[in-house]
Amino acid sequence: MSDTDSTSQSDTLRTPIVAVLGHVDHGKTSLLDKIRGSAVSEGEAGAITQHIGATAVPLDTVSQMAGSLVKPEDFDLPGLLFIDTPGHHSFSTLRSRGGALADIAILVVDVNDSFQPQTEEAIDILKRTGTPFIVAANKIDTTPGWNPQEGEPIQKTYEEQSQRARSKLDEKLYEIIGELSDRGFSSDFYWRVQNFQSNIGVVPVSALTGEGIPDLLGVLMGLSQRYMKDEMAIDVAGPGSGTVLEVKEERGFGATLDVVLYDGTIRAGDTVVVGGANDPIVTEVRALLQPRPNAEIRTEKRFDKVDEVRAAAGVKIAAPDLEDAMAGAPVRVVGDRDLDEVIREVEAELADIEVTTEEEGVVVKADTLGSLEAMANALQEAEVPILRAEVGDIAPRDVAVASTAREPEHKVILGFNVDVLSNAEAELEKNDVKLFEDDVIYQLVEEYEDHVNEMKRAQQETILDKIVRPCRFRILQDHVFRQNNPAVVGVEIMSGTIKNNMNVVKWEDGEPNRVGQLSGIQENGEDVSSARAGSRVSVAIDGPTVGRQIDEGDELWIELPEKHAKILEQELRDDIPTDELEALSGYLEKHRRRDPFWGK
Repeated sequence: MSDTDSTSQSDTLRTPIVAVLGHVDHGKTSLLDKIRGSAVSEGEAGAITQHIGATAVPLDTVSQMAGSLVKPEDFDLPGLLFIDTPGHHSFSTLRSRGGALADIAILVVDVNDSFQPQTEEAIDILKRTGTPFIVAANKIDTTPGWNPQEGEPIQKTYEEQSQRARSKLDEKLYEIIGELSDRGFSSDFYWRVQNFQSNIGVVPVSALTGEGIPDLLGVLMGLSQRYMKDEMAIDVAGPGSGTVLEVKEERGFGATLDVVLYDGTIRAGDTVVVGGANDPIVTEVRALLQPRPNAEIRTEKRFDKVDEVRAAAGVKIAAPDLEDAMAGAPVRVVGDRDLDEVIREVEAELADIEVTTEEEGVVVKADTLGSLEAMANALQEAEVPILRAEVGDIAPRDVAVASTAREPEHKVILGFNVDVLSNAEAELEKNDVKLFEDDVIYQLVEEYEDHVNEMKRAQQETILDKIVRPCRFRILQDHVFRQNNPAVVGVEIMSGTIKNNMNVVKWEDGEPNRVGQLSGIQENGEDVSSARAGSRVSVAIDGPTVGRQIDEGDELWIELPEKHAKILEQELRDDIPTDELEALSGYLEKHRRRDPFWGK
C-alpha cells in the first residue's frame, strides 16, 4: 500500500502543515477532534487519514465541511495536514532546515479566559519563528443566551443570536484583539481583514458545536493557497526530509521514530541520517508504519506496513540504532547523494540549535531540541548562565555535574517537560542539588529567579546580622542617671539602629574620637538588644565620664568599620531602612571631608 492520499491531487504541491497551539484547557484537542470527527462524518470512513502525529484532511472533505467557503475548483493544494503537537513547546521543535516546520498555525484562545501563560509562550514562539497564524476564539457556545447552530459558518450563526448574546461575544472578542495589540499584532474579525500578511484574522469558533469551523478551514486554505503556494512546491520523487516528533519504544520494533515528512519520499530499505544526542545516526529503514483505520484500531496489530510515504505526512520509522535519536532532530533520506554530504547537512542543522554554555551555570534538561533552544533563549534573556543543556530525562550524571557548581545558586537543574529517573532522585538529596520542573518555560525561569532572589535575601540577612549598622543619637538634657563606670544617660535615636556592644564615637574638629562602648540598652525599664530611629532609651556606655568626654546635648555615632561602611553603601543600600541610609550617608560625609576615598 502506498500512502499518497495527501498528495494524490498534485504531484508537485504538498499539503500545508498546520500546527494547533494554545493554553492548556483552551480546546486544542477538542478542536482537532471536531475537525477529524466532522471529516469522518462528512465523507466515508476513508475520507480522513490518521497519520503518526498528524491528521490529513483532503481537499474534497475540507470542501464538504466548509460548504460554500471552500470550492475545490479554486484550490491547487491537496488539503490540510494537522500536526497533533503534544504542546506548543513541541511546535518550537518542529523545524525544517532552520525554519518552523509548520507552514501556518492556529492559536486557540478560550473567549472566557483570554490570554494565559501558555498563550503568551505560544505567541513568543510564533514571533520568533515568523510563522503566520490565525486565532481561533473558542467556546463561543458558552456565551450567555447563545443559540447554537451546529456546524454553521460564524456569520450565519451570529445572525441567529439575540442582540444581548452578540454584544457579550463582541466584548470578549475585542478583549482578545486588545491582547494581541498589546503584543504588537494588528488583528480583526477575519472577514474584515484585507491583508492577512499584516493583520491577524480572529475566527470565532466552537469546538463543541462546530460553529465557525467552516470559516477556520476556509481561512487556512485561503491563506495557504494565496501566500504559500511556492513553499508547497516540492519534488515529491526526491529523497525525503523530515523532523522527528518523538522517539518511542514499540513492541517488536525497539526504538522507533514518529516523523513528519515535509519533502520528498521515504521508502522501506532507504538509508537515512538522523540527528542523535552525540553524532548523526546512519541507519536503514526496516519498516514504515501507519496506524490502521479507526475501525480496526482495536485489533492487536496497531500498524500497517507501507512501502513508501510521500510528503507531507506523518509516519513511524522502524530502524536499528535509534536509541540516541532526539525529538526535533532532522531526518534525511540519502538516496543517490554522497553519505558524508548528508551527514554534514544534518550536523549543520543541529549546530543551528546548539546552546551556548559557560564555565559556570545551571544544568538544563528538556524534552526536545526545540524546547531546549526555547529554554536557552529565555535563560539568556534573564542573564542566567548555562553550564550544560541536553535533551532527555534527568539522570544521576546531571546531578553530578550540577553539584560541582562553585556558586550555590548554580547547584540547580531546570527540567522542562522531562521525568526524573528514579536513581537520580536520591542523588539530588545527597548532593544538595535543587530541581525545578515545569511545562511552561517562563514559569520555570521565574521559579528559578525567585529561588535566587530568596537565596540572596537570606545571604544579605545573614550579612546584615553580622555587620555593624549605622546610627546617630543625641544625649537628652537632664537625662544623666550616672556619670561614669559606666555612664548611664537617656538618648534619642535620630536615625539608624542602636545595638548593644558597639563602639561609640564623637566627632570633634573633623575627627572621630572613640569615647567608649555600649554595655546596655533599656527601653521602658526593660533590657533590649537594639532600638530603632525615633525611640528614646537609656544607654550604659563603658569608658567616658559625663561632663568630660561626653555631655548633655552631644551628638554621638556608632563607630562603623570602613569595610562595613563600604559593604553597606555598595551592596546592601537597598536592604536597609531609609533612616539607616540617612545615618550612613551622614557618617560617610563626615569621614570623606577628611579622606575623600574613605569607604570606597
